[in-house]
Amino acid sequence: MNSCFGSGIILLESRGIKFKNMSSKYTADQIQVLEGLAPVRKRPGMYIGSTDSRGLHHLIWEVVDNSIDEAMGGYADSIIVTLQKDGGCSVQDNGRGIPIEKHKTTGVSALETVLTVLHAGGKFGGDDSGYKVSGGLHGVGVSVVNALSVKILAEVFREGKHYSQEFRDGGKPINGLKTVGNTKIQGTKITFYPDPTIFKEGTDFKLETVFTRIRQQAYLTKGVKIAIHDERVDRKYKFYFEGGIKSYVANLDQNREKLTSIFYVEKENPDAFVEVALQYTNAFSEEVFSFANNIHTIDGGTHMTGFRTALTREINSYARKTSLLKDNETNLTAEDVREGLTAIISVKVRDPQFEGQTKGKLGNAEVQSAVNAIFGEAFGNYLEENPADAKAMVGKCALAARARIAARAARDTVLRKGALEGSNLPGKLADCSSRKPEESELYIVEGDSAGGSAKQGRDRHTQAILPLRGKILNVEQARLDRMLANNEVKNLILALGTSIGETFDPKKLRYHRVVIMTDADVDGSHIRTLLLTLFYRHFRYLIDGGFIYIAVPPLYKIAKGKQVWYAYTEEEKLEILKRENLVVDEISAPGEEDSEEEEDSPKKKNVGGVKIQRYKGLGEMNPEQLWETTMDPTKRIQLRVAVEDAEKANQVFETLMGGEVPPRRKFIQTHAKTVENLDI
Repeated sequence: MNSCFGSGIILLESRGIKFKNMSSKYTADQIQVLEGLAPVRKRPGMYIGSTDSRGLHHLIWEVVDNSIDEAMGGYADSIIVTLQKDGGCSVQDNGRGIPIEKHKTTGVSALETVLTVLHAGGKFGGDDSGYKVSGGLHGVGVSVVNALSVKILAEVFREGKHYSQEFRDGGKPINGLKTVGNTKIQGTKITFYPDPTIFKEGTDFKLETVFTRIRQQAYLTKGVKIAIHDERVDRKYKFYFEGGIKSYVANLDQNREKLTSIFYVEKENPDAFVEVALQYTNAFSEEVFSFANNIHTIDGGTHMTGFRTALTREINSYARKTSLLKDNETNLTAEDVREGLTAIISVKVRDPQFEGQTKGKLGNAEVQSAVNAIFGEAFGNYLEENPADAKAMVGKCALAARARIAARAARDTVLRKGALEGSNLPGKLADCSSRKPEESELYIVEGDSAGGSAKQGRDRHTQAILPLRGKILNVEQARLDRMLANNEVKNLILALGTSIGETFDPKKLRYHRVVIMTDADVDGSHIRTLLLTLFYRHFRYLIDGGFIYIAVPPLYKIAKGKQVWYAYTEEEKLEILKRENLVVDEISAPGEEDSEEEEDSPKKKNVGGVKIQRYKGLGEMNPEQLWETTMDPTKRIQLRVAVEDAEKANQVFETLMGGEVPPRRKFIQTHAKTVENLDI
């Protein structure tokens, strides 16, 4: 990330906490040049991860993170992100402003240097560099944004003057630095327009994606105001959280039953500045997010390891000291103390060592010791001083331990029973003949009727069918031992072959494509949601690995004579009728339940020789139709399940599937008017 906006001191708002002996000077001498910009357009994925929607929005994060660096250094307290009507995006802060004097190495302004040269930024300058703590690792952010844009306008407000410079066609400067005039404001504004030849899936920014990321950054940089203005729909949002990550935890737990108050600590040692907030709830899963220099480390790292070690140690120590754990009881495990835990771990490090430009994992060994020591000491004191909270925590963890032991026994019984019967596979599974997981597919089908059609119509070599009888257990409100007592869940676990919980082994996955195939009605949607909850909570690896898919069966069959068309949406149906010049005076209404056998029923119309059938269930299709429309790899439509935002996914599953009714009612009332094709 380009460090040109960065600071020389880490000041967390007004608390006076800082790394000492660091200069706050910020001039062109602090901009160090390491290499050119040429490789970016050739291999953009190396720098922003991908060229799809995720990569497109990464451009915004690169620019915003530079402004966050200024805020972390105590030089800015306001950031404004604007999604413009003309397709551009601007990010403005009230920091020091990028230096504009001539750079001694490049011979052009420091502004042009940081926008056109990779690894040109304030962080590379040694002890007297522009800043010490930033989200960036490689110093490529703004220059990469420039390389992948058709146009960038950089504006600097510094020392009473307003400067600007424009770049086009992947970073080419159109003119030199211009002095626009005098100004009373301070800071930097970067306006960029993504290149559609790079981002071929589109250059439209999603407000929801920007909203989620910006709100997260506001939590992590407490005391800083961050605003979003979407000019396309004239919406404005402002974020300001004085409580920082403590407010973050409160927001994550707003729909859960709290068992404790929120614990919070912030402290600095020579290796890192450490912030931790946590709370225990009645949930059966954990929700823990880690950050390093405001970068979400989705794969954890040394700061997460230090936190987990200290958490397990301190809870066991307190439980032993107070006899909440008896002498004959074994220690609570790391798995036990994570149940019901909500936590945010945020560290600020001078020289962060991330894995790759996307910064998924922190590798600094010294940070593990820093988090372990700072959090461990503070959390141990908290347990001593808050016995009610401490007792609730130990009680929750001890209950999780007993459930873990019961689940292990239940799991062993299930697997042992399968082995004694000569097969680990459930009797309802119609398996495929292939034993190569990479070419094998498992269809999870709603009901025996659809299961029968799927079994007859499938490719027996590569496609396996597992029918479900009714709705599976809602695992959001059940521990593992209760899950394993549910036949449908048990059959699915056996069919996958991976086991579950602490014995989960991804190498034993029997199918590399697991397809949820349910009816296009309310019950089908509910079953699909129950299955997704199971996969998200207990088989997250399968989602992250891209193994889970949703089948898309057609909604309509349109026939005239021997010609047949299938429409997967209402719009596609109308398009087919128009394209083929098929005139229909009356078309069946979705959801009407008249008998399929009646030729003139609302569900099956024959007007002018054109027949339109609205499918409500997979069982209405014969095996040949199901193969042709939904299972044939050359024709089918399938949606791969992915999680772009773990925090949002957690909240959605808790709202829809959790035990709290008011949040679910509010969600339904909020979104009821936007539901399409609702069958009642």
